[in-house]
Amino acid sequence: MQTLEQNNALNQGNSFLQDCYCMRSTEISAAHRIISTLLAEYHGPIAIQLWDGSLFRNSEETQCVLHIHHPHVLRDLILHRDLVRLAESYIAGQIEVSGNFESLFLLEEHLKTFHPSLQQCIRLFFDALKLPSLKTQDYHKPLKAGNRKQSNSRNTIAHHYDVGNDFYRLWLDKNMVYSCAYFRTNKQSLDEAQADKLDYLCRKLRLKPGQKLLDIGCGWGALAIWAATHYGVTAHGITLSKEQQAFAMEQVKKNGLDERVTIELRDYRNLPEKIKYDRIVSVGMFEHIGVKNFPQYFGKVKTLLKPGGLFLNHGITSKDGWRDTPMTRFMNQYIFPDGELARISEVNNAMENAGFEIVDVESLRRHYALTLRCWVKALESNKQEATDFTNIETYRLWRLYMAACAYYFDEGSINVYQVLAGHQHNTLPAPLRREDLYIQ
Repeated sequence: MQTLEQNNALNQGNSFLQDCYCMRSTEISAAHRIISTLLAEYHGPIAIQLWDGSLFRNSEETQCVLHIHHPHVLRDLILHRDLVRLAESYIAGQIEVSGNFESLFLLEEHLKTFHPSLQQCIRLFFDALKLPSLKTQDYHKPLKAGNRKQSNSRNTIAHHYDVGNDFYRLWLDKNMVYSCAYFRTNKQSLDEAQADKLDYLCRKLRLKPGQKLLDIGCGWGALAIWAATHYGVTAHGITLSKEQQAFAMEQVKKNGLDERVTIELRDYRNLPEKIKYDRIVSVGMFEHIGVKNFPQYFGKVKTLLKPGGLFLNHGITSKDGWRDTPMTRFMNQYIFPDGELARISEVNNAMENAGFEIVDVESLRRHYALTLRCWVKALESNKQEATDFTNIETYRLWRLYMAACAYYFDEGSINVYQVLAGHQHNTLPAPLRREDLYIQ
């Protein structure tokens, strides 16, 4: 027979369970209303699954499922309207993505254009308040953020490139080229397409034996080694990444090019101007320069280039410039602290203002989308090794970043151009027509 105290304890326990059930029921109901409102006008291929197992989709074709594991994700999305927080939740493991990762950004486009009525805003606000937030001790920035103020410094470069050569080796091509490849078809292998890109750069520069080539931002040394091996030039590569320099020097020695290829840990601004080069190339570096520093950058290159020489600048641009958007904030916080993309018109104007004559401009936008998809596929295939070399947060960060870039290159918001130029009022060492670029 139960005592009065036992009955009271039992009643209190039942009451507690009922309260918990009511709380969970209230949370789920609020979450369902939020998702239903957000997706009311959405008919794309993305489905959303909540922590209770409920699935929301407005299309028969489902390419991707966004699995939300914690109510705070929806709470933050409504109260802060900041998609960077959504990205951070994925990196921290509070969101999972299954299926075609790249198609996830179709949902982002919908959320950016979602404009609820005043009545909907009020309802969403109060529903969001019914969802629990993360406890202070459970919330953390998923990874160390970079320093936006240190433009093109060793610290900002190390933030991205010194993650570790073993990590990059998992998903780059055999030559470790971390820039847009040059594809014949979308079926060509990444190794072949990157080799074609290296050779294409050399042909655009019209390299000849005995010339001196400067590679600004040489990465892991692939282009300098290729140019010395196949075109007989003397190459000087500079980088701000210790990891890249160490790897590049190993490759130079391995290929027996010690006397023809030099790889230095050096800032381009500190190059002595008394040394002149027949050809200068920069691939995927000037995105770190900053638009306000274009005059200094292109001015320095011009002083280093011999009369009659050629300079090729290969870099990413933005259709709208570097505006304050969730994408740009995320990139500066976690990927490239000093990254800033300009319009191609701004790039060309800065080059002409520095005294260059532009010889040729080519867009490789579609090639970069193909390149990034190869990288994402290789990274996903090597997930365990990637997390072993770094951590799961870094794996998630790079997967998100590269899938997003593939989507936006394909969509056209960002582009990549090769701009070939020489000194103004010089006789330029380039044929009247471009046929020589396509003869191999």
